[in-house]
Amino acid sequence: MTWDALHLALEAELGEAITLDALTATWRIAQRAAGHRHSVDDVLTAHYALTTVAGGSRVTSVLDLGSGIGGVGLLALWGLGAGARLVCVEAQAISHRLLVANIAGNQLGDRAVPRLADLRELALDERFGLVTGSPPYFPLGTGILPADSQKAHARFELRGDVADYARAAARHLADDGVFVFCFPTAQRARAIASVTGAGLHVATMRDVVPRVGLRPLFTLFACGRAAATCTTEPALEVRDADGALGAEMRAVRRCFGFP
Repeated sequence: MTWDALHLALEAELGEAITLDALTATWRIAQRAAGHRHSVDDVLTAHYALTTVAGGSRVTSVLDLGSGIGGVGLLALWGLGAGARLVCVEAQAISHRLLVANIAGNQLGDRAVPRLADLRELALDERFGLVTGSPPYFPLGTGILPADSQKAHARFELRGDVADYARAAARHLADDGVFVFCFPTAQRARAIASVTGAGLHVATMRDVVPRVGLRPLFTLFACGRAAATCTTEPALEVRDADGALGAEMRAVRRCFGFP
């Protein structure tokens, strides 16, 4: 099915506006116009994962936890090249439906497997060289729960928290594998404690600053099984003081094929 046909079918099935947007230079992503959408968090989590595994042993399998509509996992798959395969795990029905559509639209049926499942119960008979995730940022009671179910599950810990992501990663990570995720900088200590509690170790972490002069918004973490002294890398500044994309963010976009 072509993207145009898939787009029309999704809008008819879901009864709402669906946008088709560029995910990479060659892949697209279908997402609800009024729902939870692909974000810079996804882009930078995938890029950090690709940067972390670059130069190491060849990663051919990726497990993406809480995949949503597929942003992080599909970007990682694109960056790893034609020999890699992806398993996506998503529990919410509407996000999983869009995930399935995004795999089909990009003709990735032979490389990407979408699973409708709760990551807290996940027990695959496979170990992965790379595990990625973008856990919901907020515990219940710390903010106003969105009325839209997709937005609520993406932002609040309605079905697992960062510790659940870390435990799921630990169950499925190869001995020399890497677990990469993002989490709010203000909750960095909770993220590190969750990783440690799962029996993993944070090897590197990097803060992301939305604009020069502002405080970091979220932090990228790369974790593994081997004990290591954590290295804190220089912050990545998404935009300069004038609001234009910074040089490093432009370089990230080039990594996904954009001019």
